[in-house]
Amino acid sequence: MTSTAQAPRPGATAHPDHLGHVIFIAAAAAMGGFLFGYDSSVINGAVEAIRDRYDVGSAVLAQVIAIALIGCAIGAATAGRIADRIGRIRCMQIAAVLFTISAVGSALPFALWDLAMWRVIGGFAIGMASVIGPAYIAEVSPPAYRGRLGSFQQAAIVVGIAISQLVNWGLLNAAGGDQRGKLMGLEAWQVMLGVMVVPAVLYGLLSLAIPESPRFLISVGRRERAREILAEVEGKDVDLDARVHEIETAMKREHKSTFKDLLGGGFFFKPIVWIGIGLSVFQQFVGINVAFYYSSTLWQSVGVDPSQSFFYSFTTSIINIVGTVIAMIFVDRVGRKPLALVGSVGMVIGLALEAWAFSHPLVDGKLPAAQGWVALIAAHVFVLFFALSWGVVVWVFLGEMFPNRIRAAALGVAASAQWIANWAITASFPSLADWNLSGTYVIYTVFAALSIPFVLKFVKETKGKALEEMG
Repeated sequence: MTSTAQAPRPGATAHPDHLGHVIFIAAAAAMGGFLFGYDSSVINGAVEAIRDRYDVGSAVLAQVIAIALIGCAIGAATAGRIADRIGRIRCMQIAAVLFTISAVGSALPFALWDLAMWRVIGGFAIGMASVIGPAYIAEVSPPAYRGRLGSFQQAAIVVGIAISQLVNWGLLNAAGGDQRGKLMGLEAWQVMLGVMVVPAVLYGLLSLAIPESPRFLISVGRRERAREILAEVEGKDVDLDARVHEIETAMKREHKSTFKDLLGGGFFFKPIVWIGIGLSVFQQFVGINVAFYYSSTLWQSVGVDPSQSFFYSFTTSIINIVGTVIAMIFVDRVGRKPLALVGSVGMVIGLALEAWAFSHPLVDGKLPAAQGWVALIAAHVFVLFFALSWGVVVWVFLGEMFPNRIRAAALGVAASAQWIANWAITASFPSLADWNLSGTYVIYTVFAALSIPFVLKFVKETKGKALEEMG
């Protein structure tokens, strides 16, 4: 009997000669994720100061906080096309410049309107980085390591969140516990926003130290340079000519992805694009960014003093990191789909407990002791289960799940949907919380519960598959 087993595809079991170098490349690309996390959370330390300085209500304040997400959506929607034209590295460098401009402008605003403008510019940079980071990492990672390296994006986000909370807490204490206290001739909240200049410049410098994506180089005819980089990241024992030929063959079967390529399937977009959009929307509609944009304000609203509220925000960030590390360990071992399901169940439990705790009336401006502890512990449980599941696997899925011919455009649409969903949650939370804080958490619980049948029915496992096999 003749065996029908196929020979393994070139590079399917590739192990790079210098894994540390590949890790450095992925970590440098994920620095955009660090800036996303830092920017998302640093505003947490400025919310009440901005409200006080500009004397605005919850609705206007929410728009200033959330407006950066509009820039994120635009940046995400355009990044794929920009990257296909000028390369992934150039795209990262543009984002780094915009991050730097945004940090300086946000620290030195003339009025509320230009603070909002600087946040939109920073948002555009975040949107670009959110698309380019996962796509680039997926393109330079050996298949055997791609899940773990892809999870660097979320790891960088959660580290950025934690560092910003720690910096905010330190600056708040240095300013005597007053967000509007003076530091270096500015108010403390301005310094908090301005410190982002440091990681923004570092991101730009790191982008100068990593190679261009082999797939982009092949697309512009730089075959030999692509071959050199494949040897760097997949190892010299791999049949490099076969790998280059494999990528070229895949590219010949495709064309530059455009928005038009995503259309079809009876419901405007192709089904696979809707699945990507669904993953993005569910990731945000569970309310995760409320924990990072408004956590200090939330805890203060139920009677926690400002210094303690900043500390609780920091501990939540540490739990976020722990959960992300767990996901990085298991994403290539148990797969993306099982992690997503476990996380959804855990989030339902955490959010439901928060909804119950916040349903109790305040006593002397504070939650009763039992409900206060339940709320605090449940918030950490929610963040832990999000971090070990949806926080990581959605970024990994979006970098892997689309066929080559539509990957850039589809990733841009899915990431844009994520930013729009993020904006909807961020802009609505202050008003929803004023209406009914417990009811708000019930809404988030419902979305966490709905994510379970969505994953079971529509999402396919991508663990161990080559990008050329998708679709």
